[in-house]
Amino acid sequence: MLKDRIPVNLPDSSPRRQFALEVCRTDAEIDLARAALLVAREEYPQLPIDHYLARLDTLAEEVRDRIAGETAHLIILQELLRTLYERNQLKGNREAYYDPRNSFICDVLDRRKGIPLTLGIILLEVGWRLELPLEGISFPGHFLVRYPGEQLRLLMDPFDGGRIRFEDQAQELLDRVYGGMVRVRPEFLRSASRREMLVRLLTNLKGVYLNVHDHRRALSAVERILVIHPTATAEIRDRGTLLARMGRTEEALAQLQWYLDYAPEATDAGRIRALVEELRGAGTERDEV
Repeated sequence: MLKDRIPVNLPDSSPRRQFALEVCRTDAEIDLARAALLVAREEYPQLPIDHYLARLDTLAEEVRDRIAGETAHLIILQELLRTLYERNQLKGNREAYYDPRNSFICDVLDRRKGIPLTLGIILLEVGWRLELPLEGISFPGHFLVRYPGEQLRLLMDPFDGGRIRFEDQAQELLDRVYGGMVRVRPEFLRSASRREMLVRLLTNLKGVYLNVHDHRRALSAVERILVIHPTATAEIRDRGTLLARMGRTEEALAQLQWYLDYAPEATDAGRIRALVEELRGAGTERDEV
């Protein structure tokens, strides 16, 4: 059951418990912006979440003030993109793409720059407030937002000023990432659930922290992914590896052994078995001393 994922050993006010409460809802009921801000609150414990949710409300009101009761979706969408990218000057952070602040919605709103996913979440959340039927697309290497109209399906690139393309132009975007080596497949354009977007957000953070050997923060990202997907084998393996690097040997062994029991034929099973033996050997040496 979803509620089984809620940590019982944390106070009700803790960001981790609040995050778990949010993601245990049905996917349609998850407040994506609030959940993303709760990710940021582990980095910024005093983060005023309601203030940033109100910022999104204000952006939606800016659009309403300019459309003067207009109900045509394409006109609202056009005004939404102008409001975010021209008047509020949101943009992709090309200069420091791997800055962890790009993954925190509060920082993206304050600094007006981010990565495709966080800019995309802002675009989605403001669009949803305007009753636009927008969808997130976990496109390979580049998060997109789609307007799935009955007669016109459009893709928007949140990292490139909200640039609009027709869905059949998706190959152009893929070529920019993979240099023409990968062809578009239907699954690349599947709409992403809110949980999938949150996992992608946390996976981005995990990668950033692993690259700079910040084991504590990388572990925090992994553990929140496991709140969403408790039996994600790769995350359990990574949790064990990170715990080992942090000197938490007994916890590491429990995680790594679970991984080996669950995925004994994994391509990295040999490496993980060697790590388990090394950890057990180190533990034996300490006991003998």
